[in-house]
Amino acid sequence: MLRSKQTILVSAISIALGLSQHAVAQTKPTQKDEQEVETLVVTANPLNRSVLESAAPVSIITGEDLQSRVAPTLGETLKNVPGVHSTYFGPVSSSPIIRGLDGPRIKVLQNGLDVSDASRIGPDHIVSTETSNARQIEVLRGPATLLYGSGAIGGVVNVVDNRLPVTPIDGFEGSASYLHDTVSSEDLFNVNVDGGSGNFVFHFDAFDRETDDYDIPGPAEIGSDEDTGVLENSFIDANGFNVGIGWATDSFNAALAFGNLESEYGIPGHAHGHEDEHEEEHEGEHEDEHEHDEEEEVVFGQLEQDRVQALLDWKNLDGFFSEVSVRGAYTDYSHNEVEDGEIGTTFSNESLETRLWAKHRKTNGWEGVLGLNYVNSDFEALGDEAFTPASETDSVAVFLLEEKRIDNVLYQFGARYEDITISVDNSFFEHHDEHEEEHEGEHEEEHEEEAFFFDDQDFSAVSLSAGAVWTIDSAHTLSFNLAHSQRAPSASEIFSNGLHIATNTFELGAAFDIEVGEDPDEYEIVRNEQRIEKEVANNLDITLHLTNKHVEATFSVFYNKIDDYLFQQNTGFNFDGEHGHGAHEEEHEEEHEGEHMHESDEEGIPIFIFRQQDAELYGFEAEVDWHFNDNLRLETFADVTRAELSDGQNVPRIPPLRIGAELHWEKDNWHAEIGATYYAKQDNIAEFETVTEGYTLMNAAYSYYMDVADKELVIFVRGNNLTNREARVHASFIKDDAPLPGRSFVLGARMQF
Repeated sequence: MLRSKQTILVSAISIALGLSQHAVAQTKPTQKDEQEVETLVVTANPLNRSVLESAAPVSIITGEDLQSRVAPTLGETLKNVPGVHSTYFGPVSSSPIIRGLDGPRIKVLQNGLDVSDASRIGPDHIVSTETSNARQIEVLRGPATLLYGSGAIGGVVNVVDNRLPVTPIDGFEGSASYLHDTVSSEDLFNVNVDGGSGNFVFHFDAFDRETDDYDIPGPAEIGSDEDTGVLENSFIDANGFNVGIGWATDSFNAALAFGNLESEYGIPGHAHGHEDEHEEEHEGEHEDEHEHDEEEEVVFGQLEQDRVQALLDWKNLDGFFSEVSVRGAYTDYSHNEVEDGEIGTTFSNESLETRLWAKHRKTNGWEGVLGLNYVNSDFEALGDEAFTPASETDSVAVFLLEEKRIDNVLYQFGARYEDITISVDNSFFEHHDEHEEEHEGEHEEEHEEEAFFFDDQDFSAVSLSAGAVWTIDSAHTLSFNLAHSQRAPSASEIFSNGLHIATNTFELGAAFDIEVGEDPDEYEIVRNEQRIEKEVANNLDITLHLTNKHVEATFSVFYNKIDDYLFQQNTGFNFDGEHGHGAHEEEHEEEHEGEHMHESDEEGIPIFIFRQQDAELYGFEAEVDWHFNDNLRLETFADVTRAELSDGQNVPRIPPLRIGAELHWEKDNWHAEIGATYYAKQDNIAEFETVTEGYTLMNAAYSYYMDVADKELVIFVRGNNLTNREARVHASFIKDDAPLPGRSFVLGARMQF
């Protein structure tokens, strides 16, 4: 293990030093899909520092680069950012994985405040934000808990749009675009409009996306002989809008926005037959495949979210504090899982978040912000197939960020204290016990003694950070960042106890355990009597950035030691609806010979449980942009993450090594590119995981820029997975049932006005 860490570190440093020997402080040419890194500002940070002034690694995707990456999901939009992968629950839902961490460890923000959806509790839940109308997306790799709370122990993704207008404008301006993707017959239309008069400003944006099931290059299920040519139940029908108004002066800004998002989307890998309860009466009978297909149930999700956001900024104040800002968001979110036309489960989340910070004037060279953050989240899961109880989470925090520049070094320090309380609805467990009692014939008094009951869970989280940005010369910047972060487990990680229909798993939270009986194939779900600990992470980042006339490059290495790491592990036991049995209970299968049952009915549903164990994650990211001349450049990137538990086992669902390259050619109004990304074979797997074979995906794009009535019109065509390669995402819960889309061609146009 030590040799692996040394190899990763030495390789990254050797490449960086080799390039830096040729670095000369000169300005390189910029193509249409590039941004000058020196001008990119991290809006999620109240100090408004640029990428080069951040001790922690940051990537900002904006402009033409962002437009070329836009996909139906946030995870797929960001999947080629170094260090970022996608959970990929089919093409309909995916969230970002940053350095091997996902779920509640990655904070997803909309204009600096939590999106407040249900995407952190399951990979089948889409992130309720739309990237086609975003102005920029900021990716903060590594712990970002100081500003955003313990949920940001792995990183932050901030989607920034113009819904809160505070920039004065006379008249109006905007953009509109349309694209069609052949792989799913996708039609996407979106429009952005900004306008104003004097101090008054307004914004409006809207989008509409509709797709059919996606084409795939082979069978959906690994090992299947049935080549369907499409990934069934992978359609999307989504639309949304945002409208905002603002008042902007030199000393005061105010803005208010309302947004609505609706989406209906299939949940792939989960169309299954509904067998008649009395089918056992017809043992030995065979039904033709057509009749079986007619009985298949289509499972899909219905999402609706209303969101109100507001801001108030006081600037140029007299006294110790020069600026004071307030941000607030109220979110009303609901998500239905529909099976065979009936709502099986409804997830809802009503959330309120406020953040107040005040920037103080320089004192002995130090400048910074002091802030308060409050979040209330009222989550509920209703229905016979709800797998996690209703809960209310309250979080109150205070944070401090300070900076001081001494000569050519910018020192950055920060601290945050957070108090989190999770209240759970215990009636959820009473319902489950009553259901089990019907099958086991237990007495009422015994039921009362065994019912699960949980008091409020209280956690306090302390996070500290110290960093330095050393400007070696005009061509080199070296950054160091050391972070100590604590994370309170989420309600679903603690209390889940039930069948998650979309992922086809039975989920148990850390509050429960599996007790094996005398027969090793039999088990009982019991309460975990051990205390559930908060995660404690100590993370080191080292980043080198260099630039000259021909090369711009960024190299980062990281090491993250997490104590009491919470991870979802396959127990090897299965749940068949009434009781459990071992994963290899072949001797009992003969009792059901001749019955017409599906694999999930024969083998049961795999039980996943949240367990805690110390873990180490380490790796590197590299991004190099070579400008050969004014017309030709080569953009390359690579990343790898290794993640191991303290017992020597691998952390589940860690993405593999990845290397990508893209050649860009630009002249006058023409821009063309061709590239490939290689994903290595992932054989560093956890127990009950399977190896994922490596693959290479090729892509190409062509754009033409023209002026129409003094407005810019862009016509583009893109090709993805040009070799029609079958590819599967190792981090996906349904990788064996849902490959990546096959060959596709995207044709579209975008107009600035």
